[in-house]
Parts: sequence; structure tokens; C-alpha cells
Amino acid sequence: MTNKEIKQLQELNAKANNCERLTSEEIQLRNELLFKRNKENINFRLSGNSKYYYAYQCWDFTQHILKNGYRRYKPSDIENVYFDNNSITIRLVSTAESDIKRFYNSKELLNFVVGWNACLSAVA
Repeated sequence: MTNKEIKQLQELNAKANNCERLTSEEIQLRNELLFKRNKENINFRLSGNSKYYYAYQCWDFTQHILKNGYRRYKPSDIENVYFDNNSITIRLVSTAESDIKRFYNSKELLNFVVGWNACLSAVA
């Protein structure tokens, strides 16, 4: 996302959080900007009506890993998390990469992420 898009999204979110009315164009722009933000680290095509849902689920998963770390990796060790067609990978600050998990296809990957997030919300 560009700085301009980030600023637009922040403005729209602030407007929504202040309970101000958003026009239909603003709602559509906000949804597209959120989708673009959420899909930044997904390296395969999301399509259909559920693309927004799955993009958000991947973003939520990424935020959890970046905040809490994963197994032996502390949050300070992790630069980014990204999703390929068959794997979820952690990119470390040391430029090394480590797979969190590998999958048979992208549908299996997305179902894992949704399940992971559901477990986290049930525990919290």
C-alpha cells in the first residue's frame, strides 16, 4: 500500500470510529483499501465472495505471529509472515526463512488459518 492509501484508510477508519456516516462510495473505498492491506503478504489469488474474509483472516493470523512470535522465534526475530499457495512462511530479520506449515493446496492453508484464529478467539 502506498502512503496515500494508508492515509485514506486511516481517515475513513477515524470517520467510522467517530460514528460519522460514510457514503456508499466511502464504504466501498474503505473495503477495497482494507482488502489491499490484508492481502499484502498473500502470494496467491483470492477470488469469489469470500476473498475479503480470507484476506482478513490471513492478516489477523499475521498480526498474532508478529505480536507473539512462533515457537522458538521471538517477535523481535520475525520480519514478516507470508502465504504462498502451499505454505505459510516466516521471514526472519536475519533474512532466513522458516515454514510454519506446508499444505496440499491453498484451500487447506486458508482453512488452517481460519481454524487457528477461531481457537485464539475461543481462548481469549
